[in-house]
Amino acid sequence: MGEKVNSTLSPYRVLDLTDEKGFLAGRILADLGADVIKVERPGGNPTRNIGPFYHDIPDPERSFFWFAYNTNKRGITLNLECNEGRELFRRLVGTTDIVIESCAPGYMKSLGLGYDDLSRLKTDVILTSITPFGQTGPYCDFKASDLTAWCMGGMAYISGEPERAPVRVSFPQSYLHAGAAAATGILVALYYRELTGEGQWVDVSMQEAVVRTLMNARMFWDLNGIVLKRAGVFRTGLSTAANQRLIWRCRDGYVNFPIFGGAQGAPTNAALVRWMEEEGMGDEYLGRMNWEKFDMGEATQEQFDCLEHPISRFFERHTVGELYQGSIERGIMLYPVYSAKEIYQDIQLKAREFWEGVYHPELDERLIYPGSFVQFLGERPKIYRRAPLIGEHNEEVYGELGFSREDLVIRKETGII
Repeated sequence: MGEKVNSTLSPYRVLDLTDEKGFLAGRILADLGADVIKVERPGGNPTRNIGPFYHDIPDPERSFFWFAYNTNKRGITLNLECNEGRELFRRLVGTTDIVIESCAPGYMKSLGLGYDDLSRLKTDVILTSITPFGQTGPYCDFKASDLTAWCMGGMAYISGEPERAPVRVSFPQSYLHAGAAAATGILVALYYRELTGEGQWVDVSMQEAVVRTLMNARMFWDLNGIVLKRAGVFRTGLSTAANQRLIWRCRDGYVNFPIFGGAQGAPTNAALVRWMEEEGMGDEYLGRMNWEKFDMGEATQEQFDCLEHPISRFFERHTVGELYQGSIERGIMLYPVYSAKEIYQDIQLKAREFWEGVYHPELDERLIYPGSFVQFLGERPKIYRRAPLIGEHNEEVYGELGFSREDLVIRKETGII
């Protein structure tokens, strides 16, 4: 593993006490250069048991889920349920800028580690709390899973096929949206601290983070008086009387091709019709279309069906690659629906050196990771540290507080770390 280099947030230290609800927040800050210390209970965080696992061997040190969201973090163990553990945490807070936690509302306060307690230790500390419904309100004490927030945030209502029940995206999206929102809130709080010298308590609700993803649903009501509903492979809302197909089957997969009217859609629609004619698959109805005057808001389902059938036949004759390359050459608004394998093979991501090999010495193997989400002056922040093993950096971090190896052995034997 490489050495950490100075980056945007290098001056700052973070204590990350979160479970899966907040992993991404710490990962984002770590990728931006902050010294993020992952604090686990003795024996490790339960999320280490979330699969899949390296070589399909269930093991808390082999969880790909843990690997993905805890790279670039140091890791320590600490028991906050005992007095000496809490005292150790307070000493760590004295050297820390940001604390991120995802405990139930009131839990940190019950330990004497709430925002008021921490701010007395360090007046400019930033505490960020990630919970299902926030710190206040009638739901604040409710427990919730990712699926709960996905549904009560409204996203499930518009996800899936219209004739079937709502569905969720299979990976925990509400946790990730909450983590990203927390990272954003922390950066704003840091900026405020630079201006005023004051700390903040950043309160993040998973439900609210999901609601924020529904901007398109609100827009359709504001503009057209239409309640956006589940439509599967179709788009609804642009036409008051019809569904518009977005996902089309082709010979070896799927592509996304939206049919728009007016100045926006006319060039791309006309180019596709010409391409179809060049290959002897022209259609009389498509050939007569005046795309400049095509009004999607007034189009009927019968009109869309007449457009869809010949286009479907043309797409099914070609591969994803043929359609994508041909569309680039002709200026057609079409793009592939990638699988995970195709994302990895994408030439754009390879050209930007997005993928990064990270060596795991305990596995004696280099694993491929998605790189940082951002570049600064053409440089992408590197993954300089794989996710920590249980208590891997206890000696290093507690040593910074003056503890010897013998001190740590005693505290480990008594269940403090």
